[in-house]
Amino acid sequence: MNLSILQSRTLQGVQAPPVIIEIHITGGLPNFCIVGLPKGAVKESKDRVRSAIINSQFKFPARRITVNLAPADVPKDGCRFDLPIALGILLANQQLAAKTLAEYEFIGELALTGELRPVKGVLPIALAVQKSGKKLILPTANAAEAGLISGLEIYPAEDLLQVCAHLTGKVLITAVVPSPPTPNFKKIPDLRDVYGQAAARRALEIAAAGGHSLLLSGPPGTGKTMLASRLPGILPPMSDDDALTVAAINSIAYNGFSVEQWQQRPFRNPHHSASSVALVGGGTPPRPGEISLAHNGVLFLDELPEFKRNVLEALREPLESGEITISRAAIQVEFPARFQLIAAMNPCPCGYLGDPAADCHCSQEQVQRYRQRLSGPFLDRIDMHVEVARVPQKYLLQAKRAGNEASASVRARVEQARALQHARTGMHNAAMNNEQLDKHVQLDDALKEWLLEALEKLKLSARSYHRLLRVARTIADLAGEAQVRQRHLAEALNYRLR
Repeated sequence: MNLSILQSRTLQGVQAPPVIIEIHITGGLPNFCIVGLPKGAVKESKDRVRSAIINSQFKFPARRITVNLAPADVPKDGCRFDLPIALGILLANQQLAAKTLAEYEFIGELALTGELRPVKGVLPIALAVQKSGKKLILPTANAAEAGLISGLEIYPAEDLLQVCAHLTGKVLITAVVPSPPTPNFKKIPDLRDVYGQAAARRALEIAAAGGHSLLLSGPPGTGKTMLASRLPGILPPMSDDDALTVAAINSIAYNGFSVEQWQQRPFRNPHHSASSVALVGGGTPPRPGEISLAHNGVLFLDELPEFKRNVLEALREPLESGEITISRAAIQVEFPARFQLIAAMNPCPCGYLGDPAADCHCSQEQVQRYRQRLSGPFLDRIDMHVEVARVPQKYLLQAKRAGNEASASVRARVEQARALQHARTGMHNAAMNNEQLDKHVQLDDALKEWLLEALEKLKLSARSYHRLLRVARTIADLAGEAQVRQRHLAEALNYRLR
C-alpha cells in the first residue's frame, strides 16, 4: 500500500499539539496536494520537498501525491513539516524502508539541497515530545535548545540523507544527552553603579522581594532608568520550571531563543510608540507580546505618559490575572504574563516641575493634561509610587569614594524574604489572593482603627487597600518579622501617595 504515516507537532501559543502526517501516492496525472488547513509556509513546502528529494539522489514520484495534516480543523503554519513530508513520500514510494517510525517525531525545514535548517518553536515541541515518551529527530542547529529538556532523546541531523540512513539502520545518529548550559549573569547591570537615591533603592528592594509593581517619577537624569535596569540583578534566580516557561515563550517569538539566555530574568523595554498588539500579543498566528516575553521578569515602560492610552489600558487585566488570552476567528491562544511592571515618568511635560536645579515652564493646565494621560484604574493597579529627586553633584563625588551596596548583598536579603513567602503560601506576596492576605496579615483593633483613619483621609479604593497590605507584608518579611506592625503599614502607605 502506497501510504505512510509519520508524526510531528504544530504550535498553538506555548502548546504543541500533535499532528499526524499521512502521505498517499496513487496513479494518475502528476499532482502534489497538501490538505488539513495549511498556511502559506506549509503550502510552499511542496517545492522545497521536491528539490530536496531530487538533490538527495532519490527519485521524486511522477504520480498523484496527497498529504493530509491531521487533525484537519487545526491551522498548520511554519516550515517544520518539510522533513516528515519528504520522509513520508520516500516511504510511500518504497524508496525507504523503516520499521521504527512509531517511536519518532520529526521536525525540520529542508533546503533545496536536502540540508536541514533550524525552525522556531523547538522548545515547546521538545517538551511535548518528552511528555509523550517518544524520540525527536530535528536539525542540528536546534539541538542545543531542545537539549534543555531532560529525559528527551534527541537525534540531530544535518540533512535528509542522514535521517534516511538512521531510519534504515545503516548509519545511526548519536543521541544527544541534554545538558542545560551554565547561566551567565555577568552582563546584568549592578546596583552598585547607582549613587545616592536611598529611598528609591529601598523601594526597588521591596518591589523585588514581593514582586510588586513600581512607578518612578522625577526629573530627567535622576537615575530612574538606571534603577529599573538593575532590578533583574537583585531578583532571586528562577527555578528550572520557570526558566523553561520563559525559554518556551522566547522560542516561539520573532527573535527566537538563545541558550545564552538560560535562567536569565527577562527585561523588556518597549518604546512608547509600541502598539497594543506589540505589547499584549496578537497577529496571525498569534505571537506573544512584550508582557508575555517579560513573564517571570521585568517589563519597563519608560516615559509612561507617552504611551497611547489604549495601550496602557490593555495592561489592566494581565496585571491582575497574570495571563493574556488572544482570540481569533479560528483559534484562541493563552500566553502567560506574570510580569513585574516598572514604569518611569516625568512630573510634567518639560520634566522639571519641583526640581530645585531647573525652572519649570509648564502651565497648570499642561501639567494636568499630561497627568490625565494615565487613568485612575491603571495607576491604582501599581503597588508603589516613588518620587526620585535629583542627586547633588557634590554627593555624587562623595558616593563614588564611599562606594555603594552591590546587587549581590541586596539579592541575599530579597532571597531570604522570598523564602519566607514561599514557605508561607508557595508564592510571592504580590500574587496572594484576598483570602490568603486576610490569613497572613492580621491586625489588632488599635491598628485597624489607625489604618481606617488613614484610608479615609487618603480616599483609597478597596484594590489599593489590598495592595497596601501586600506591600506591608513584604516590608515585614524583609525585617524578618512574623507580624505586620504600624511602621510597616506606614511605610507602605507612603508608597501609595501620588
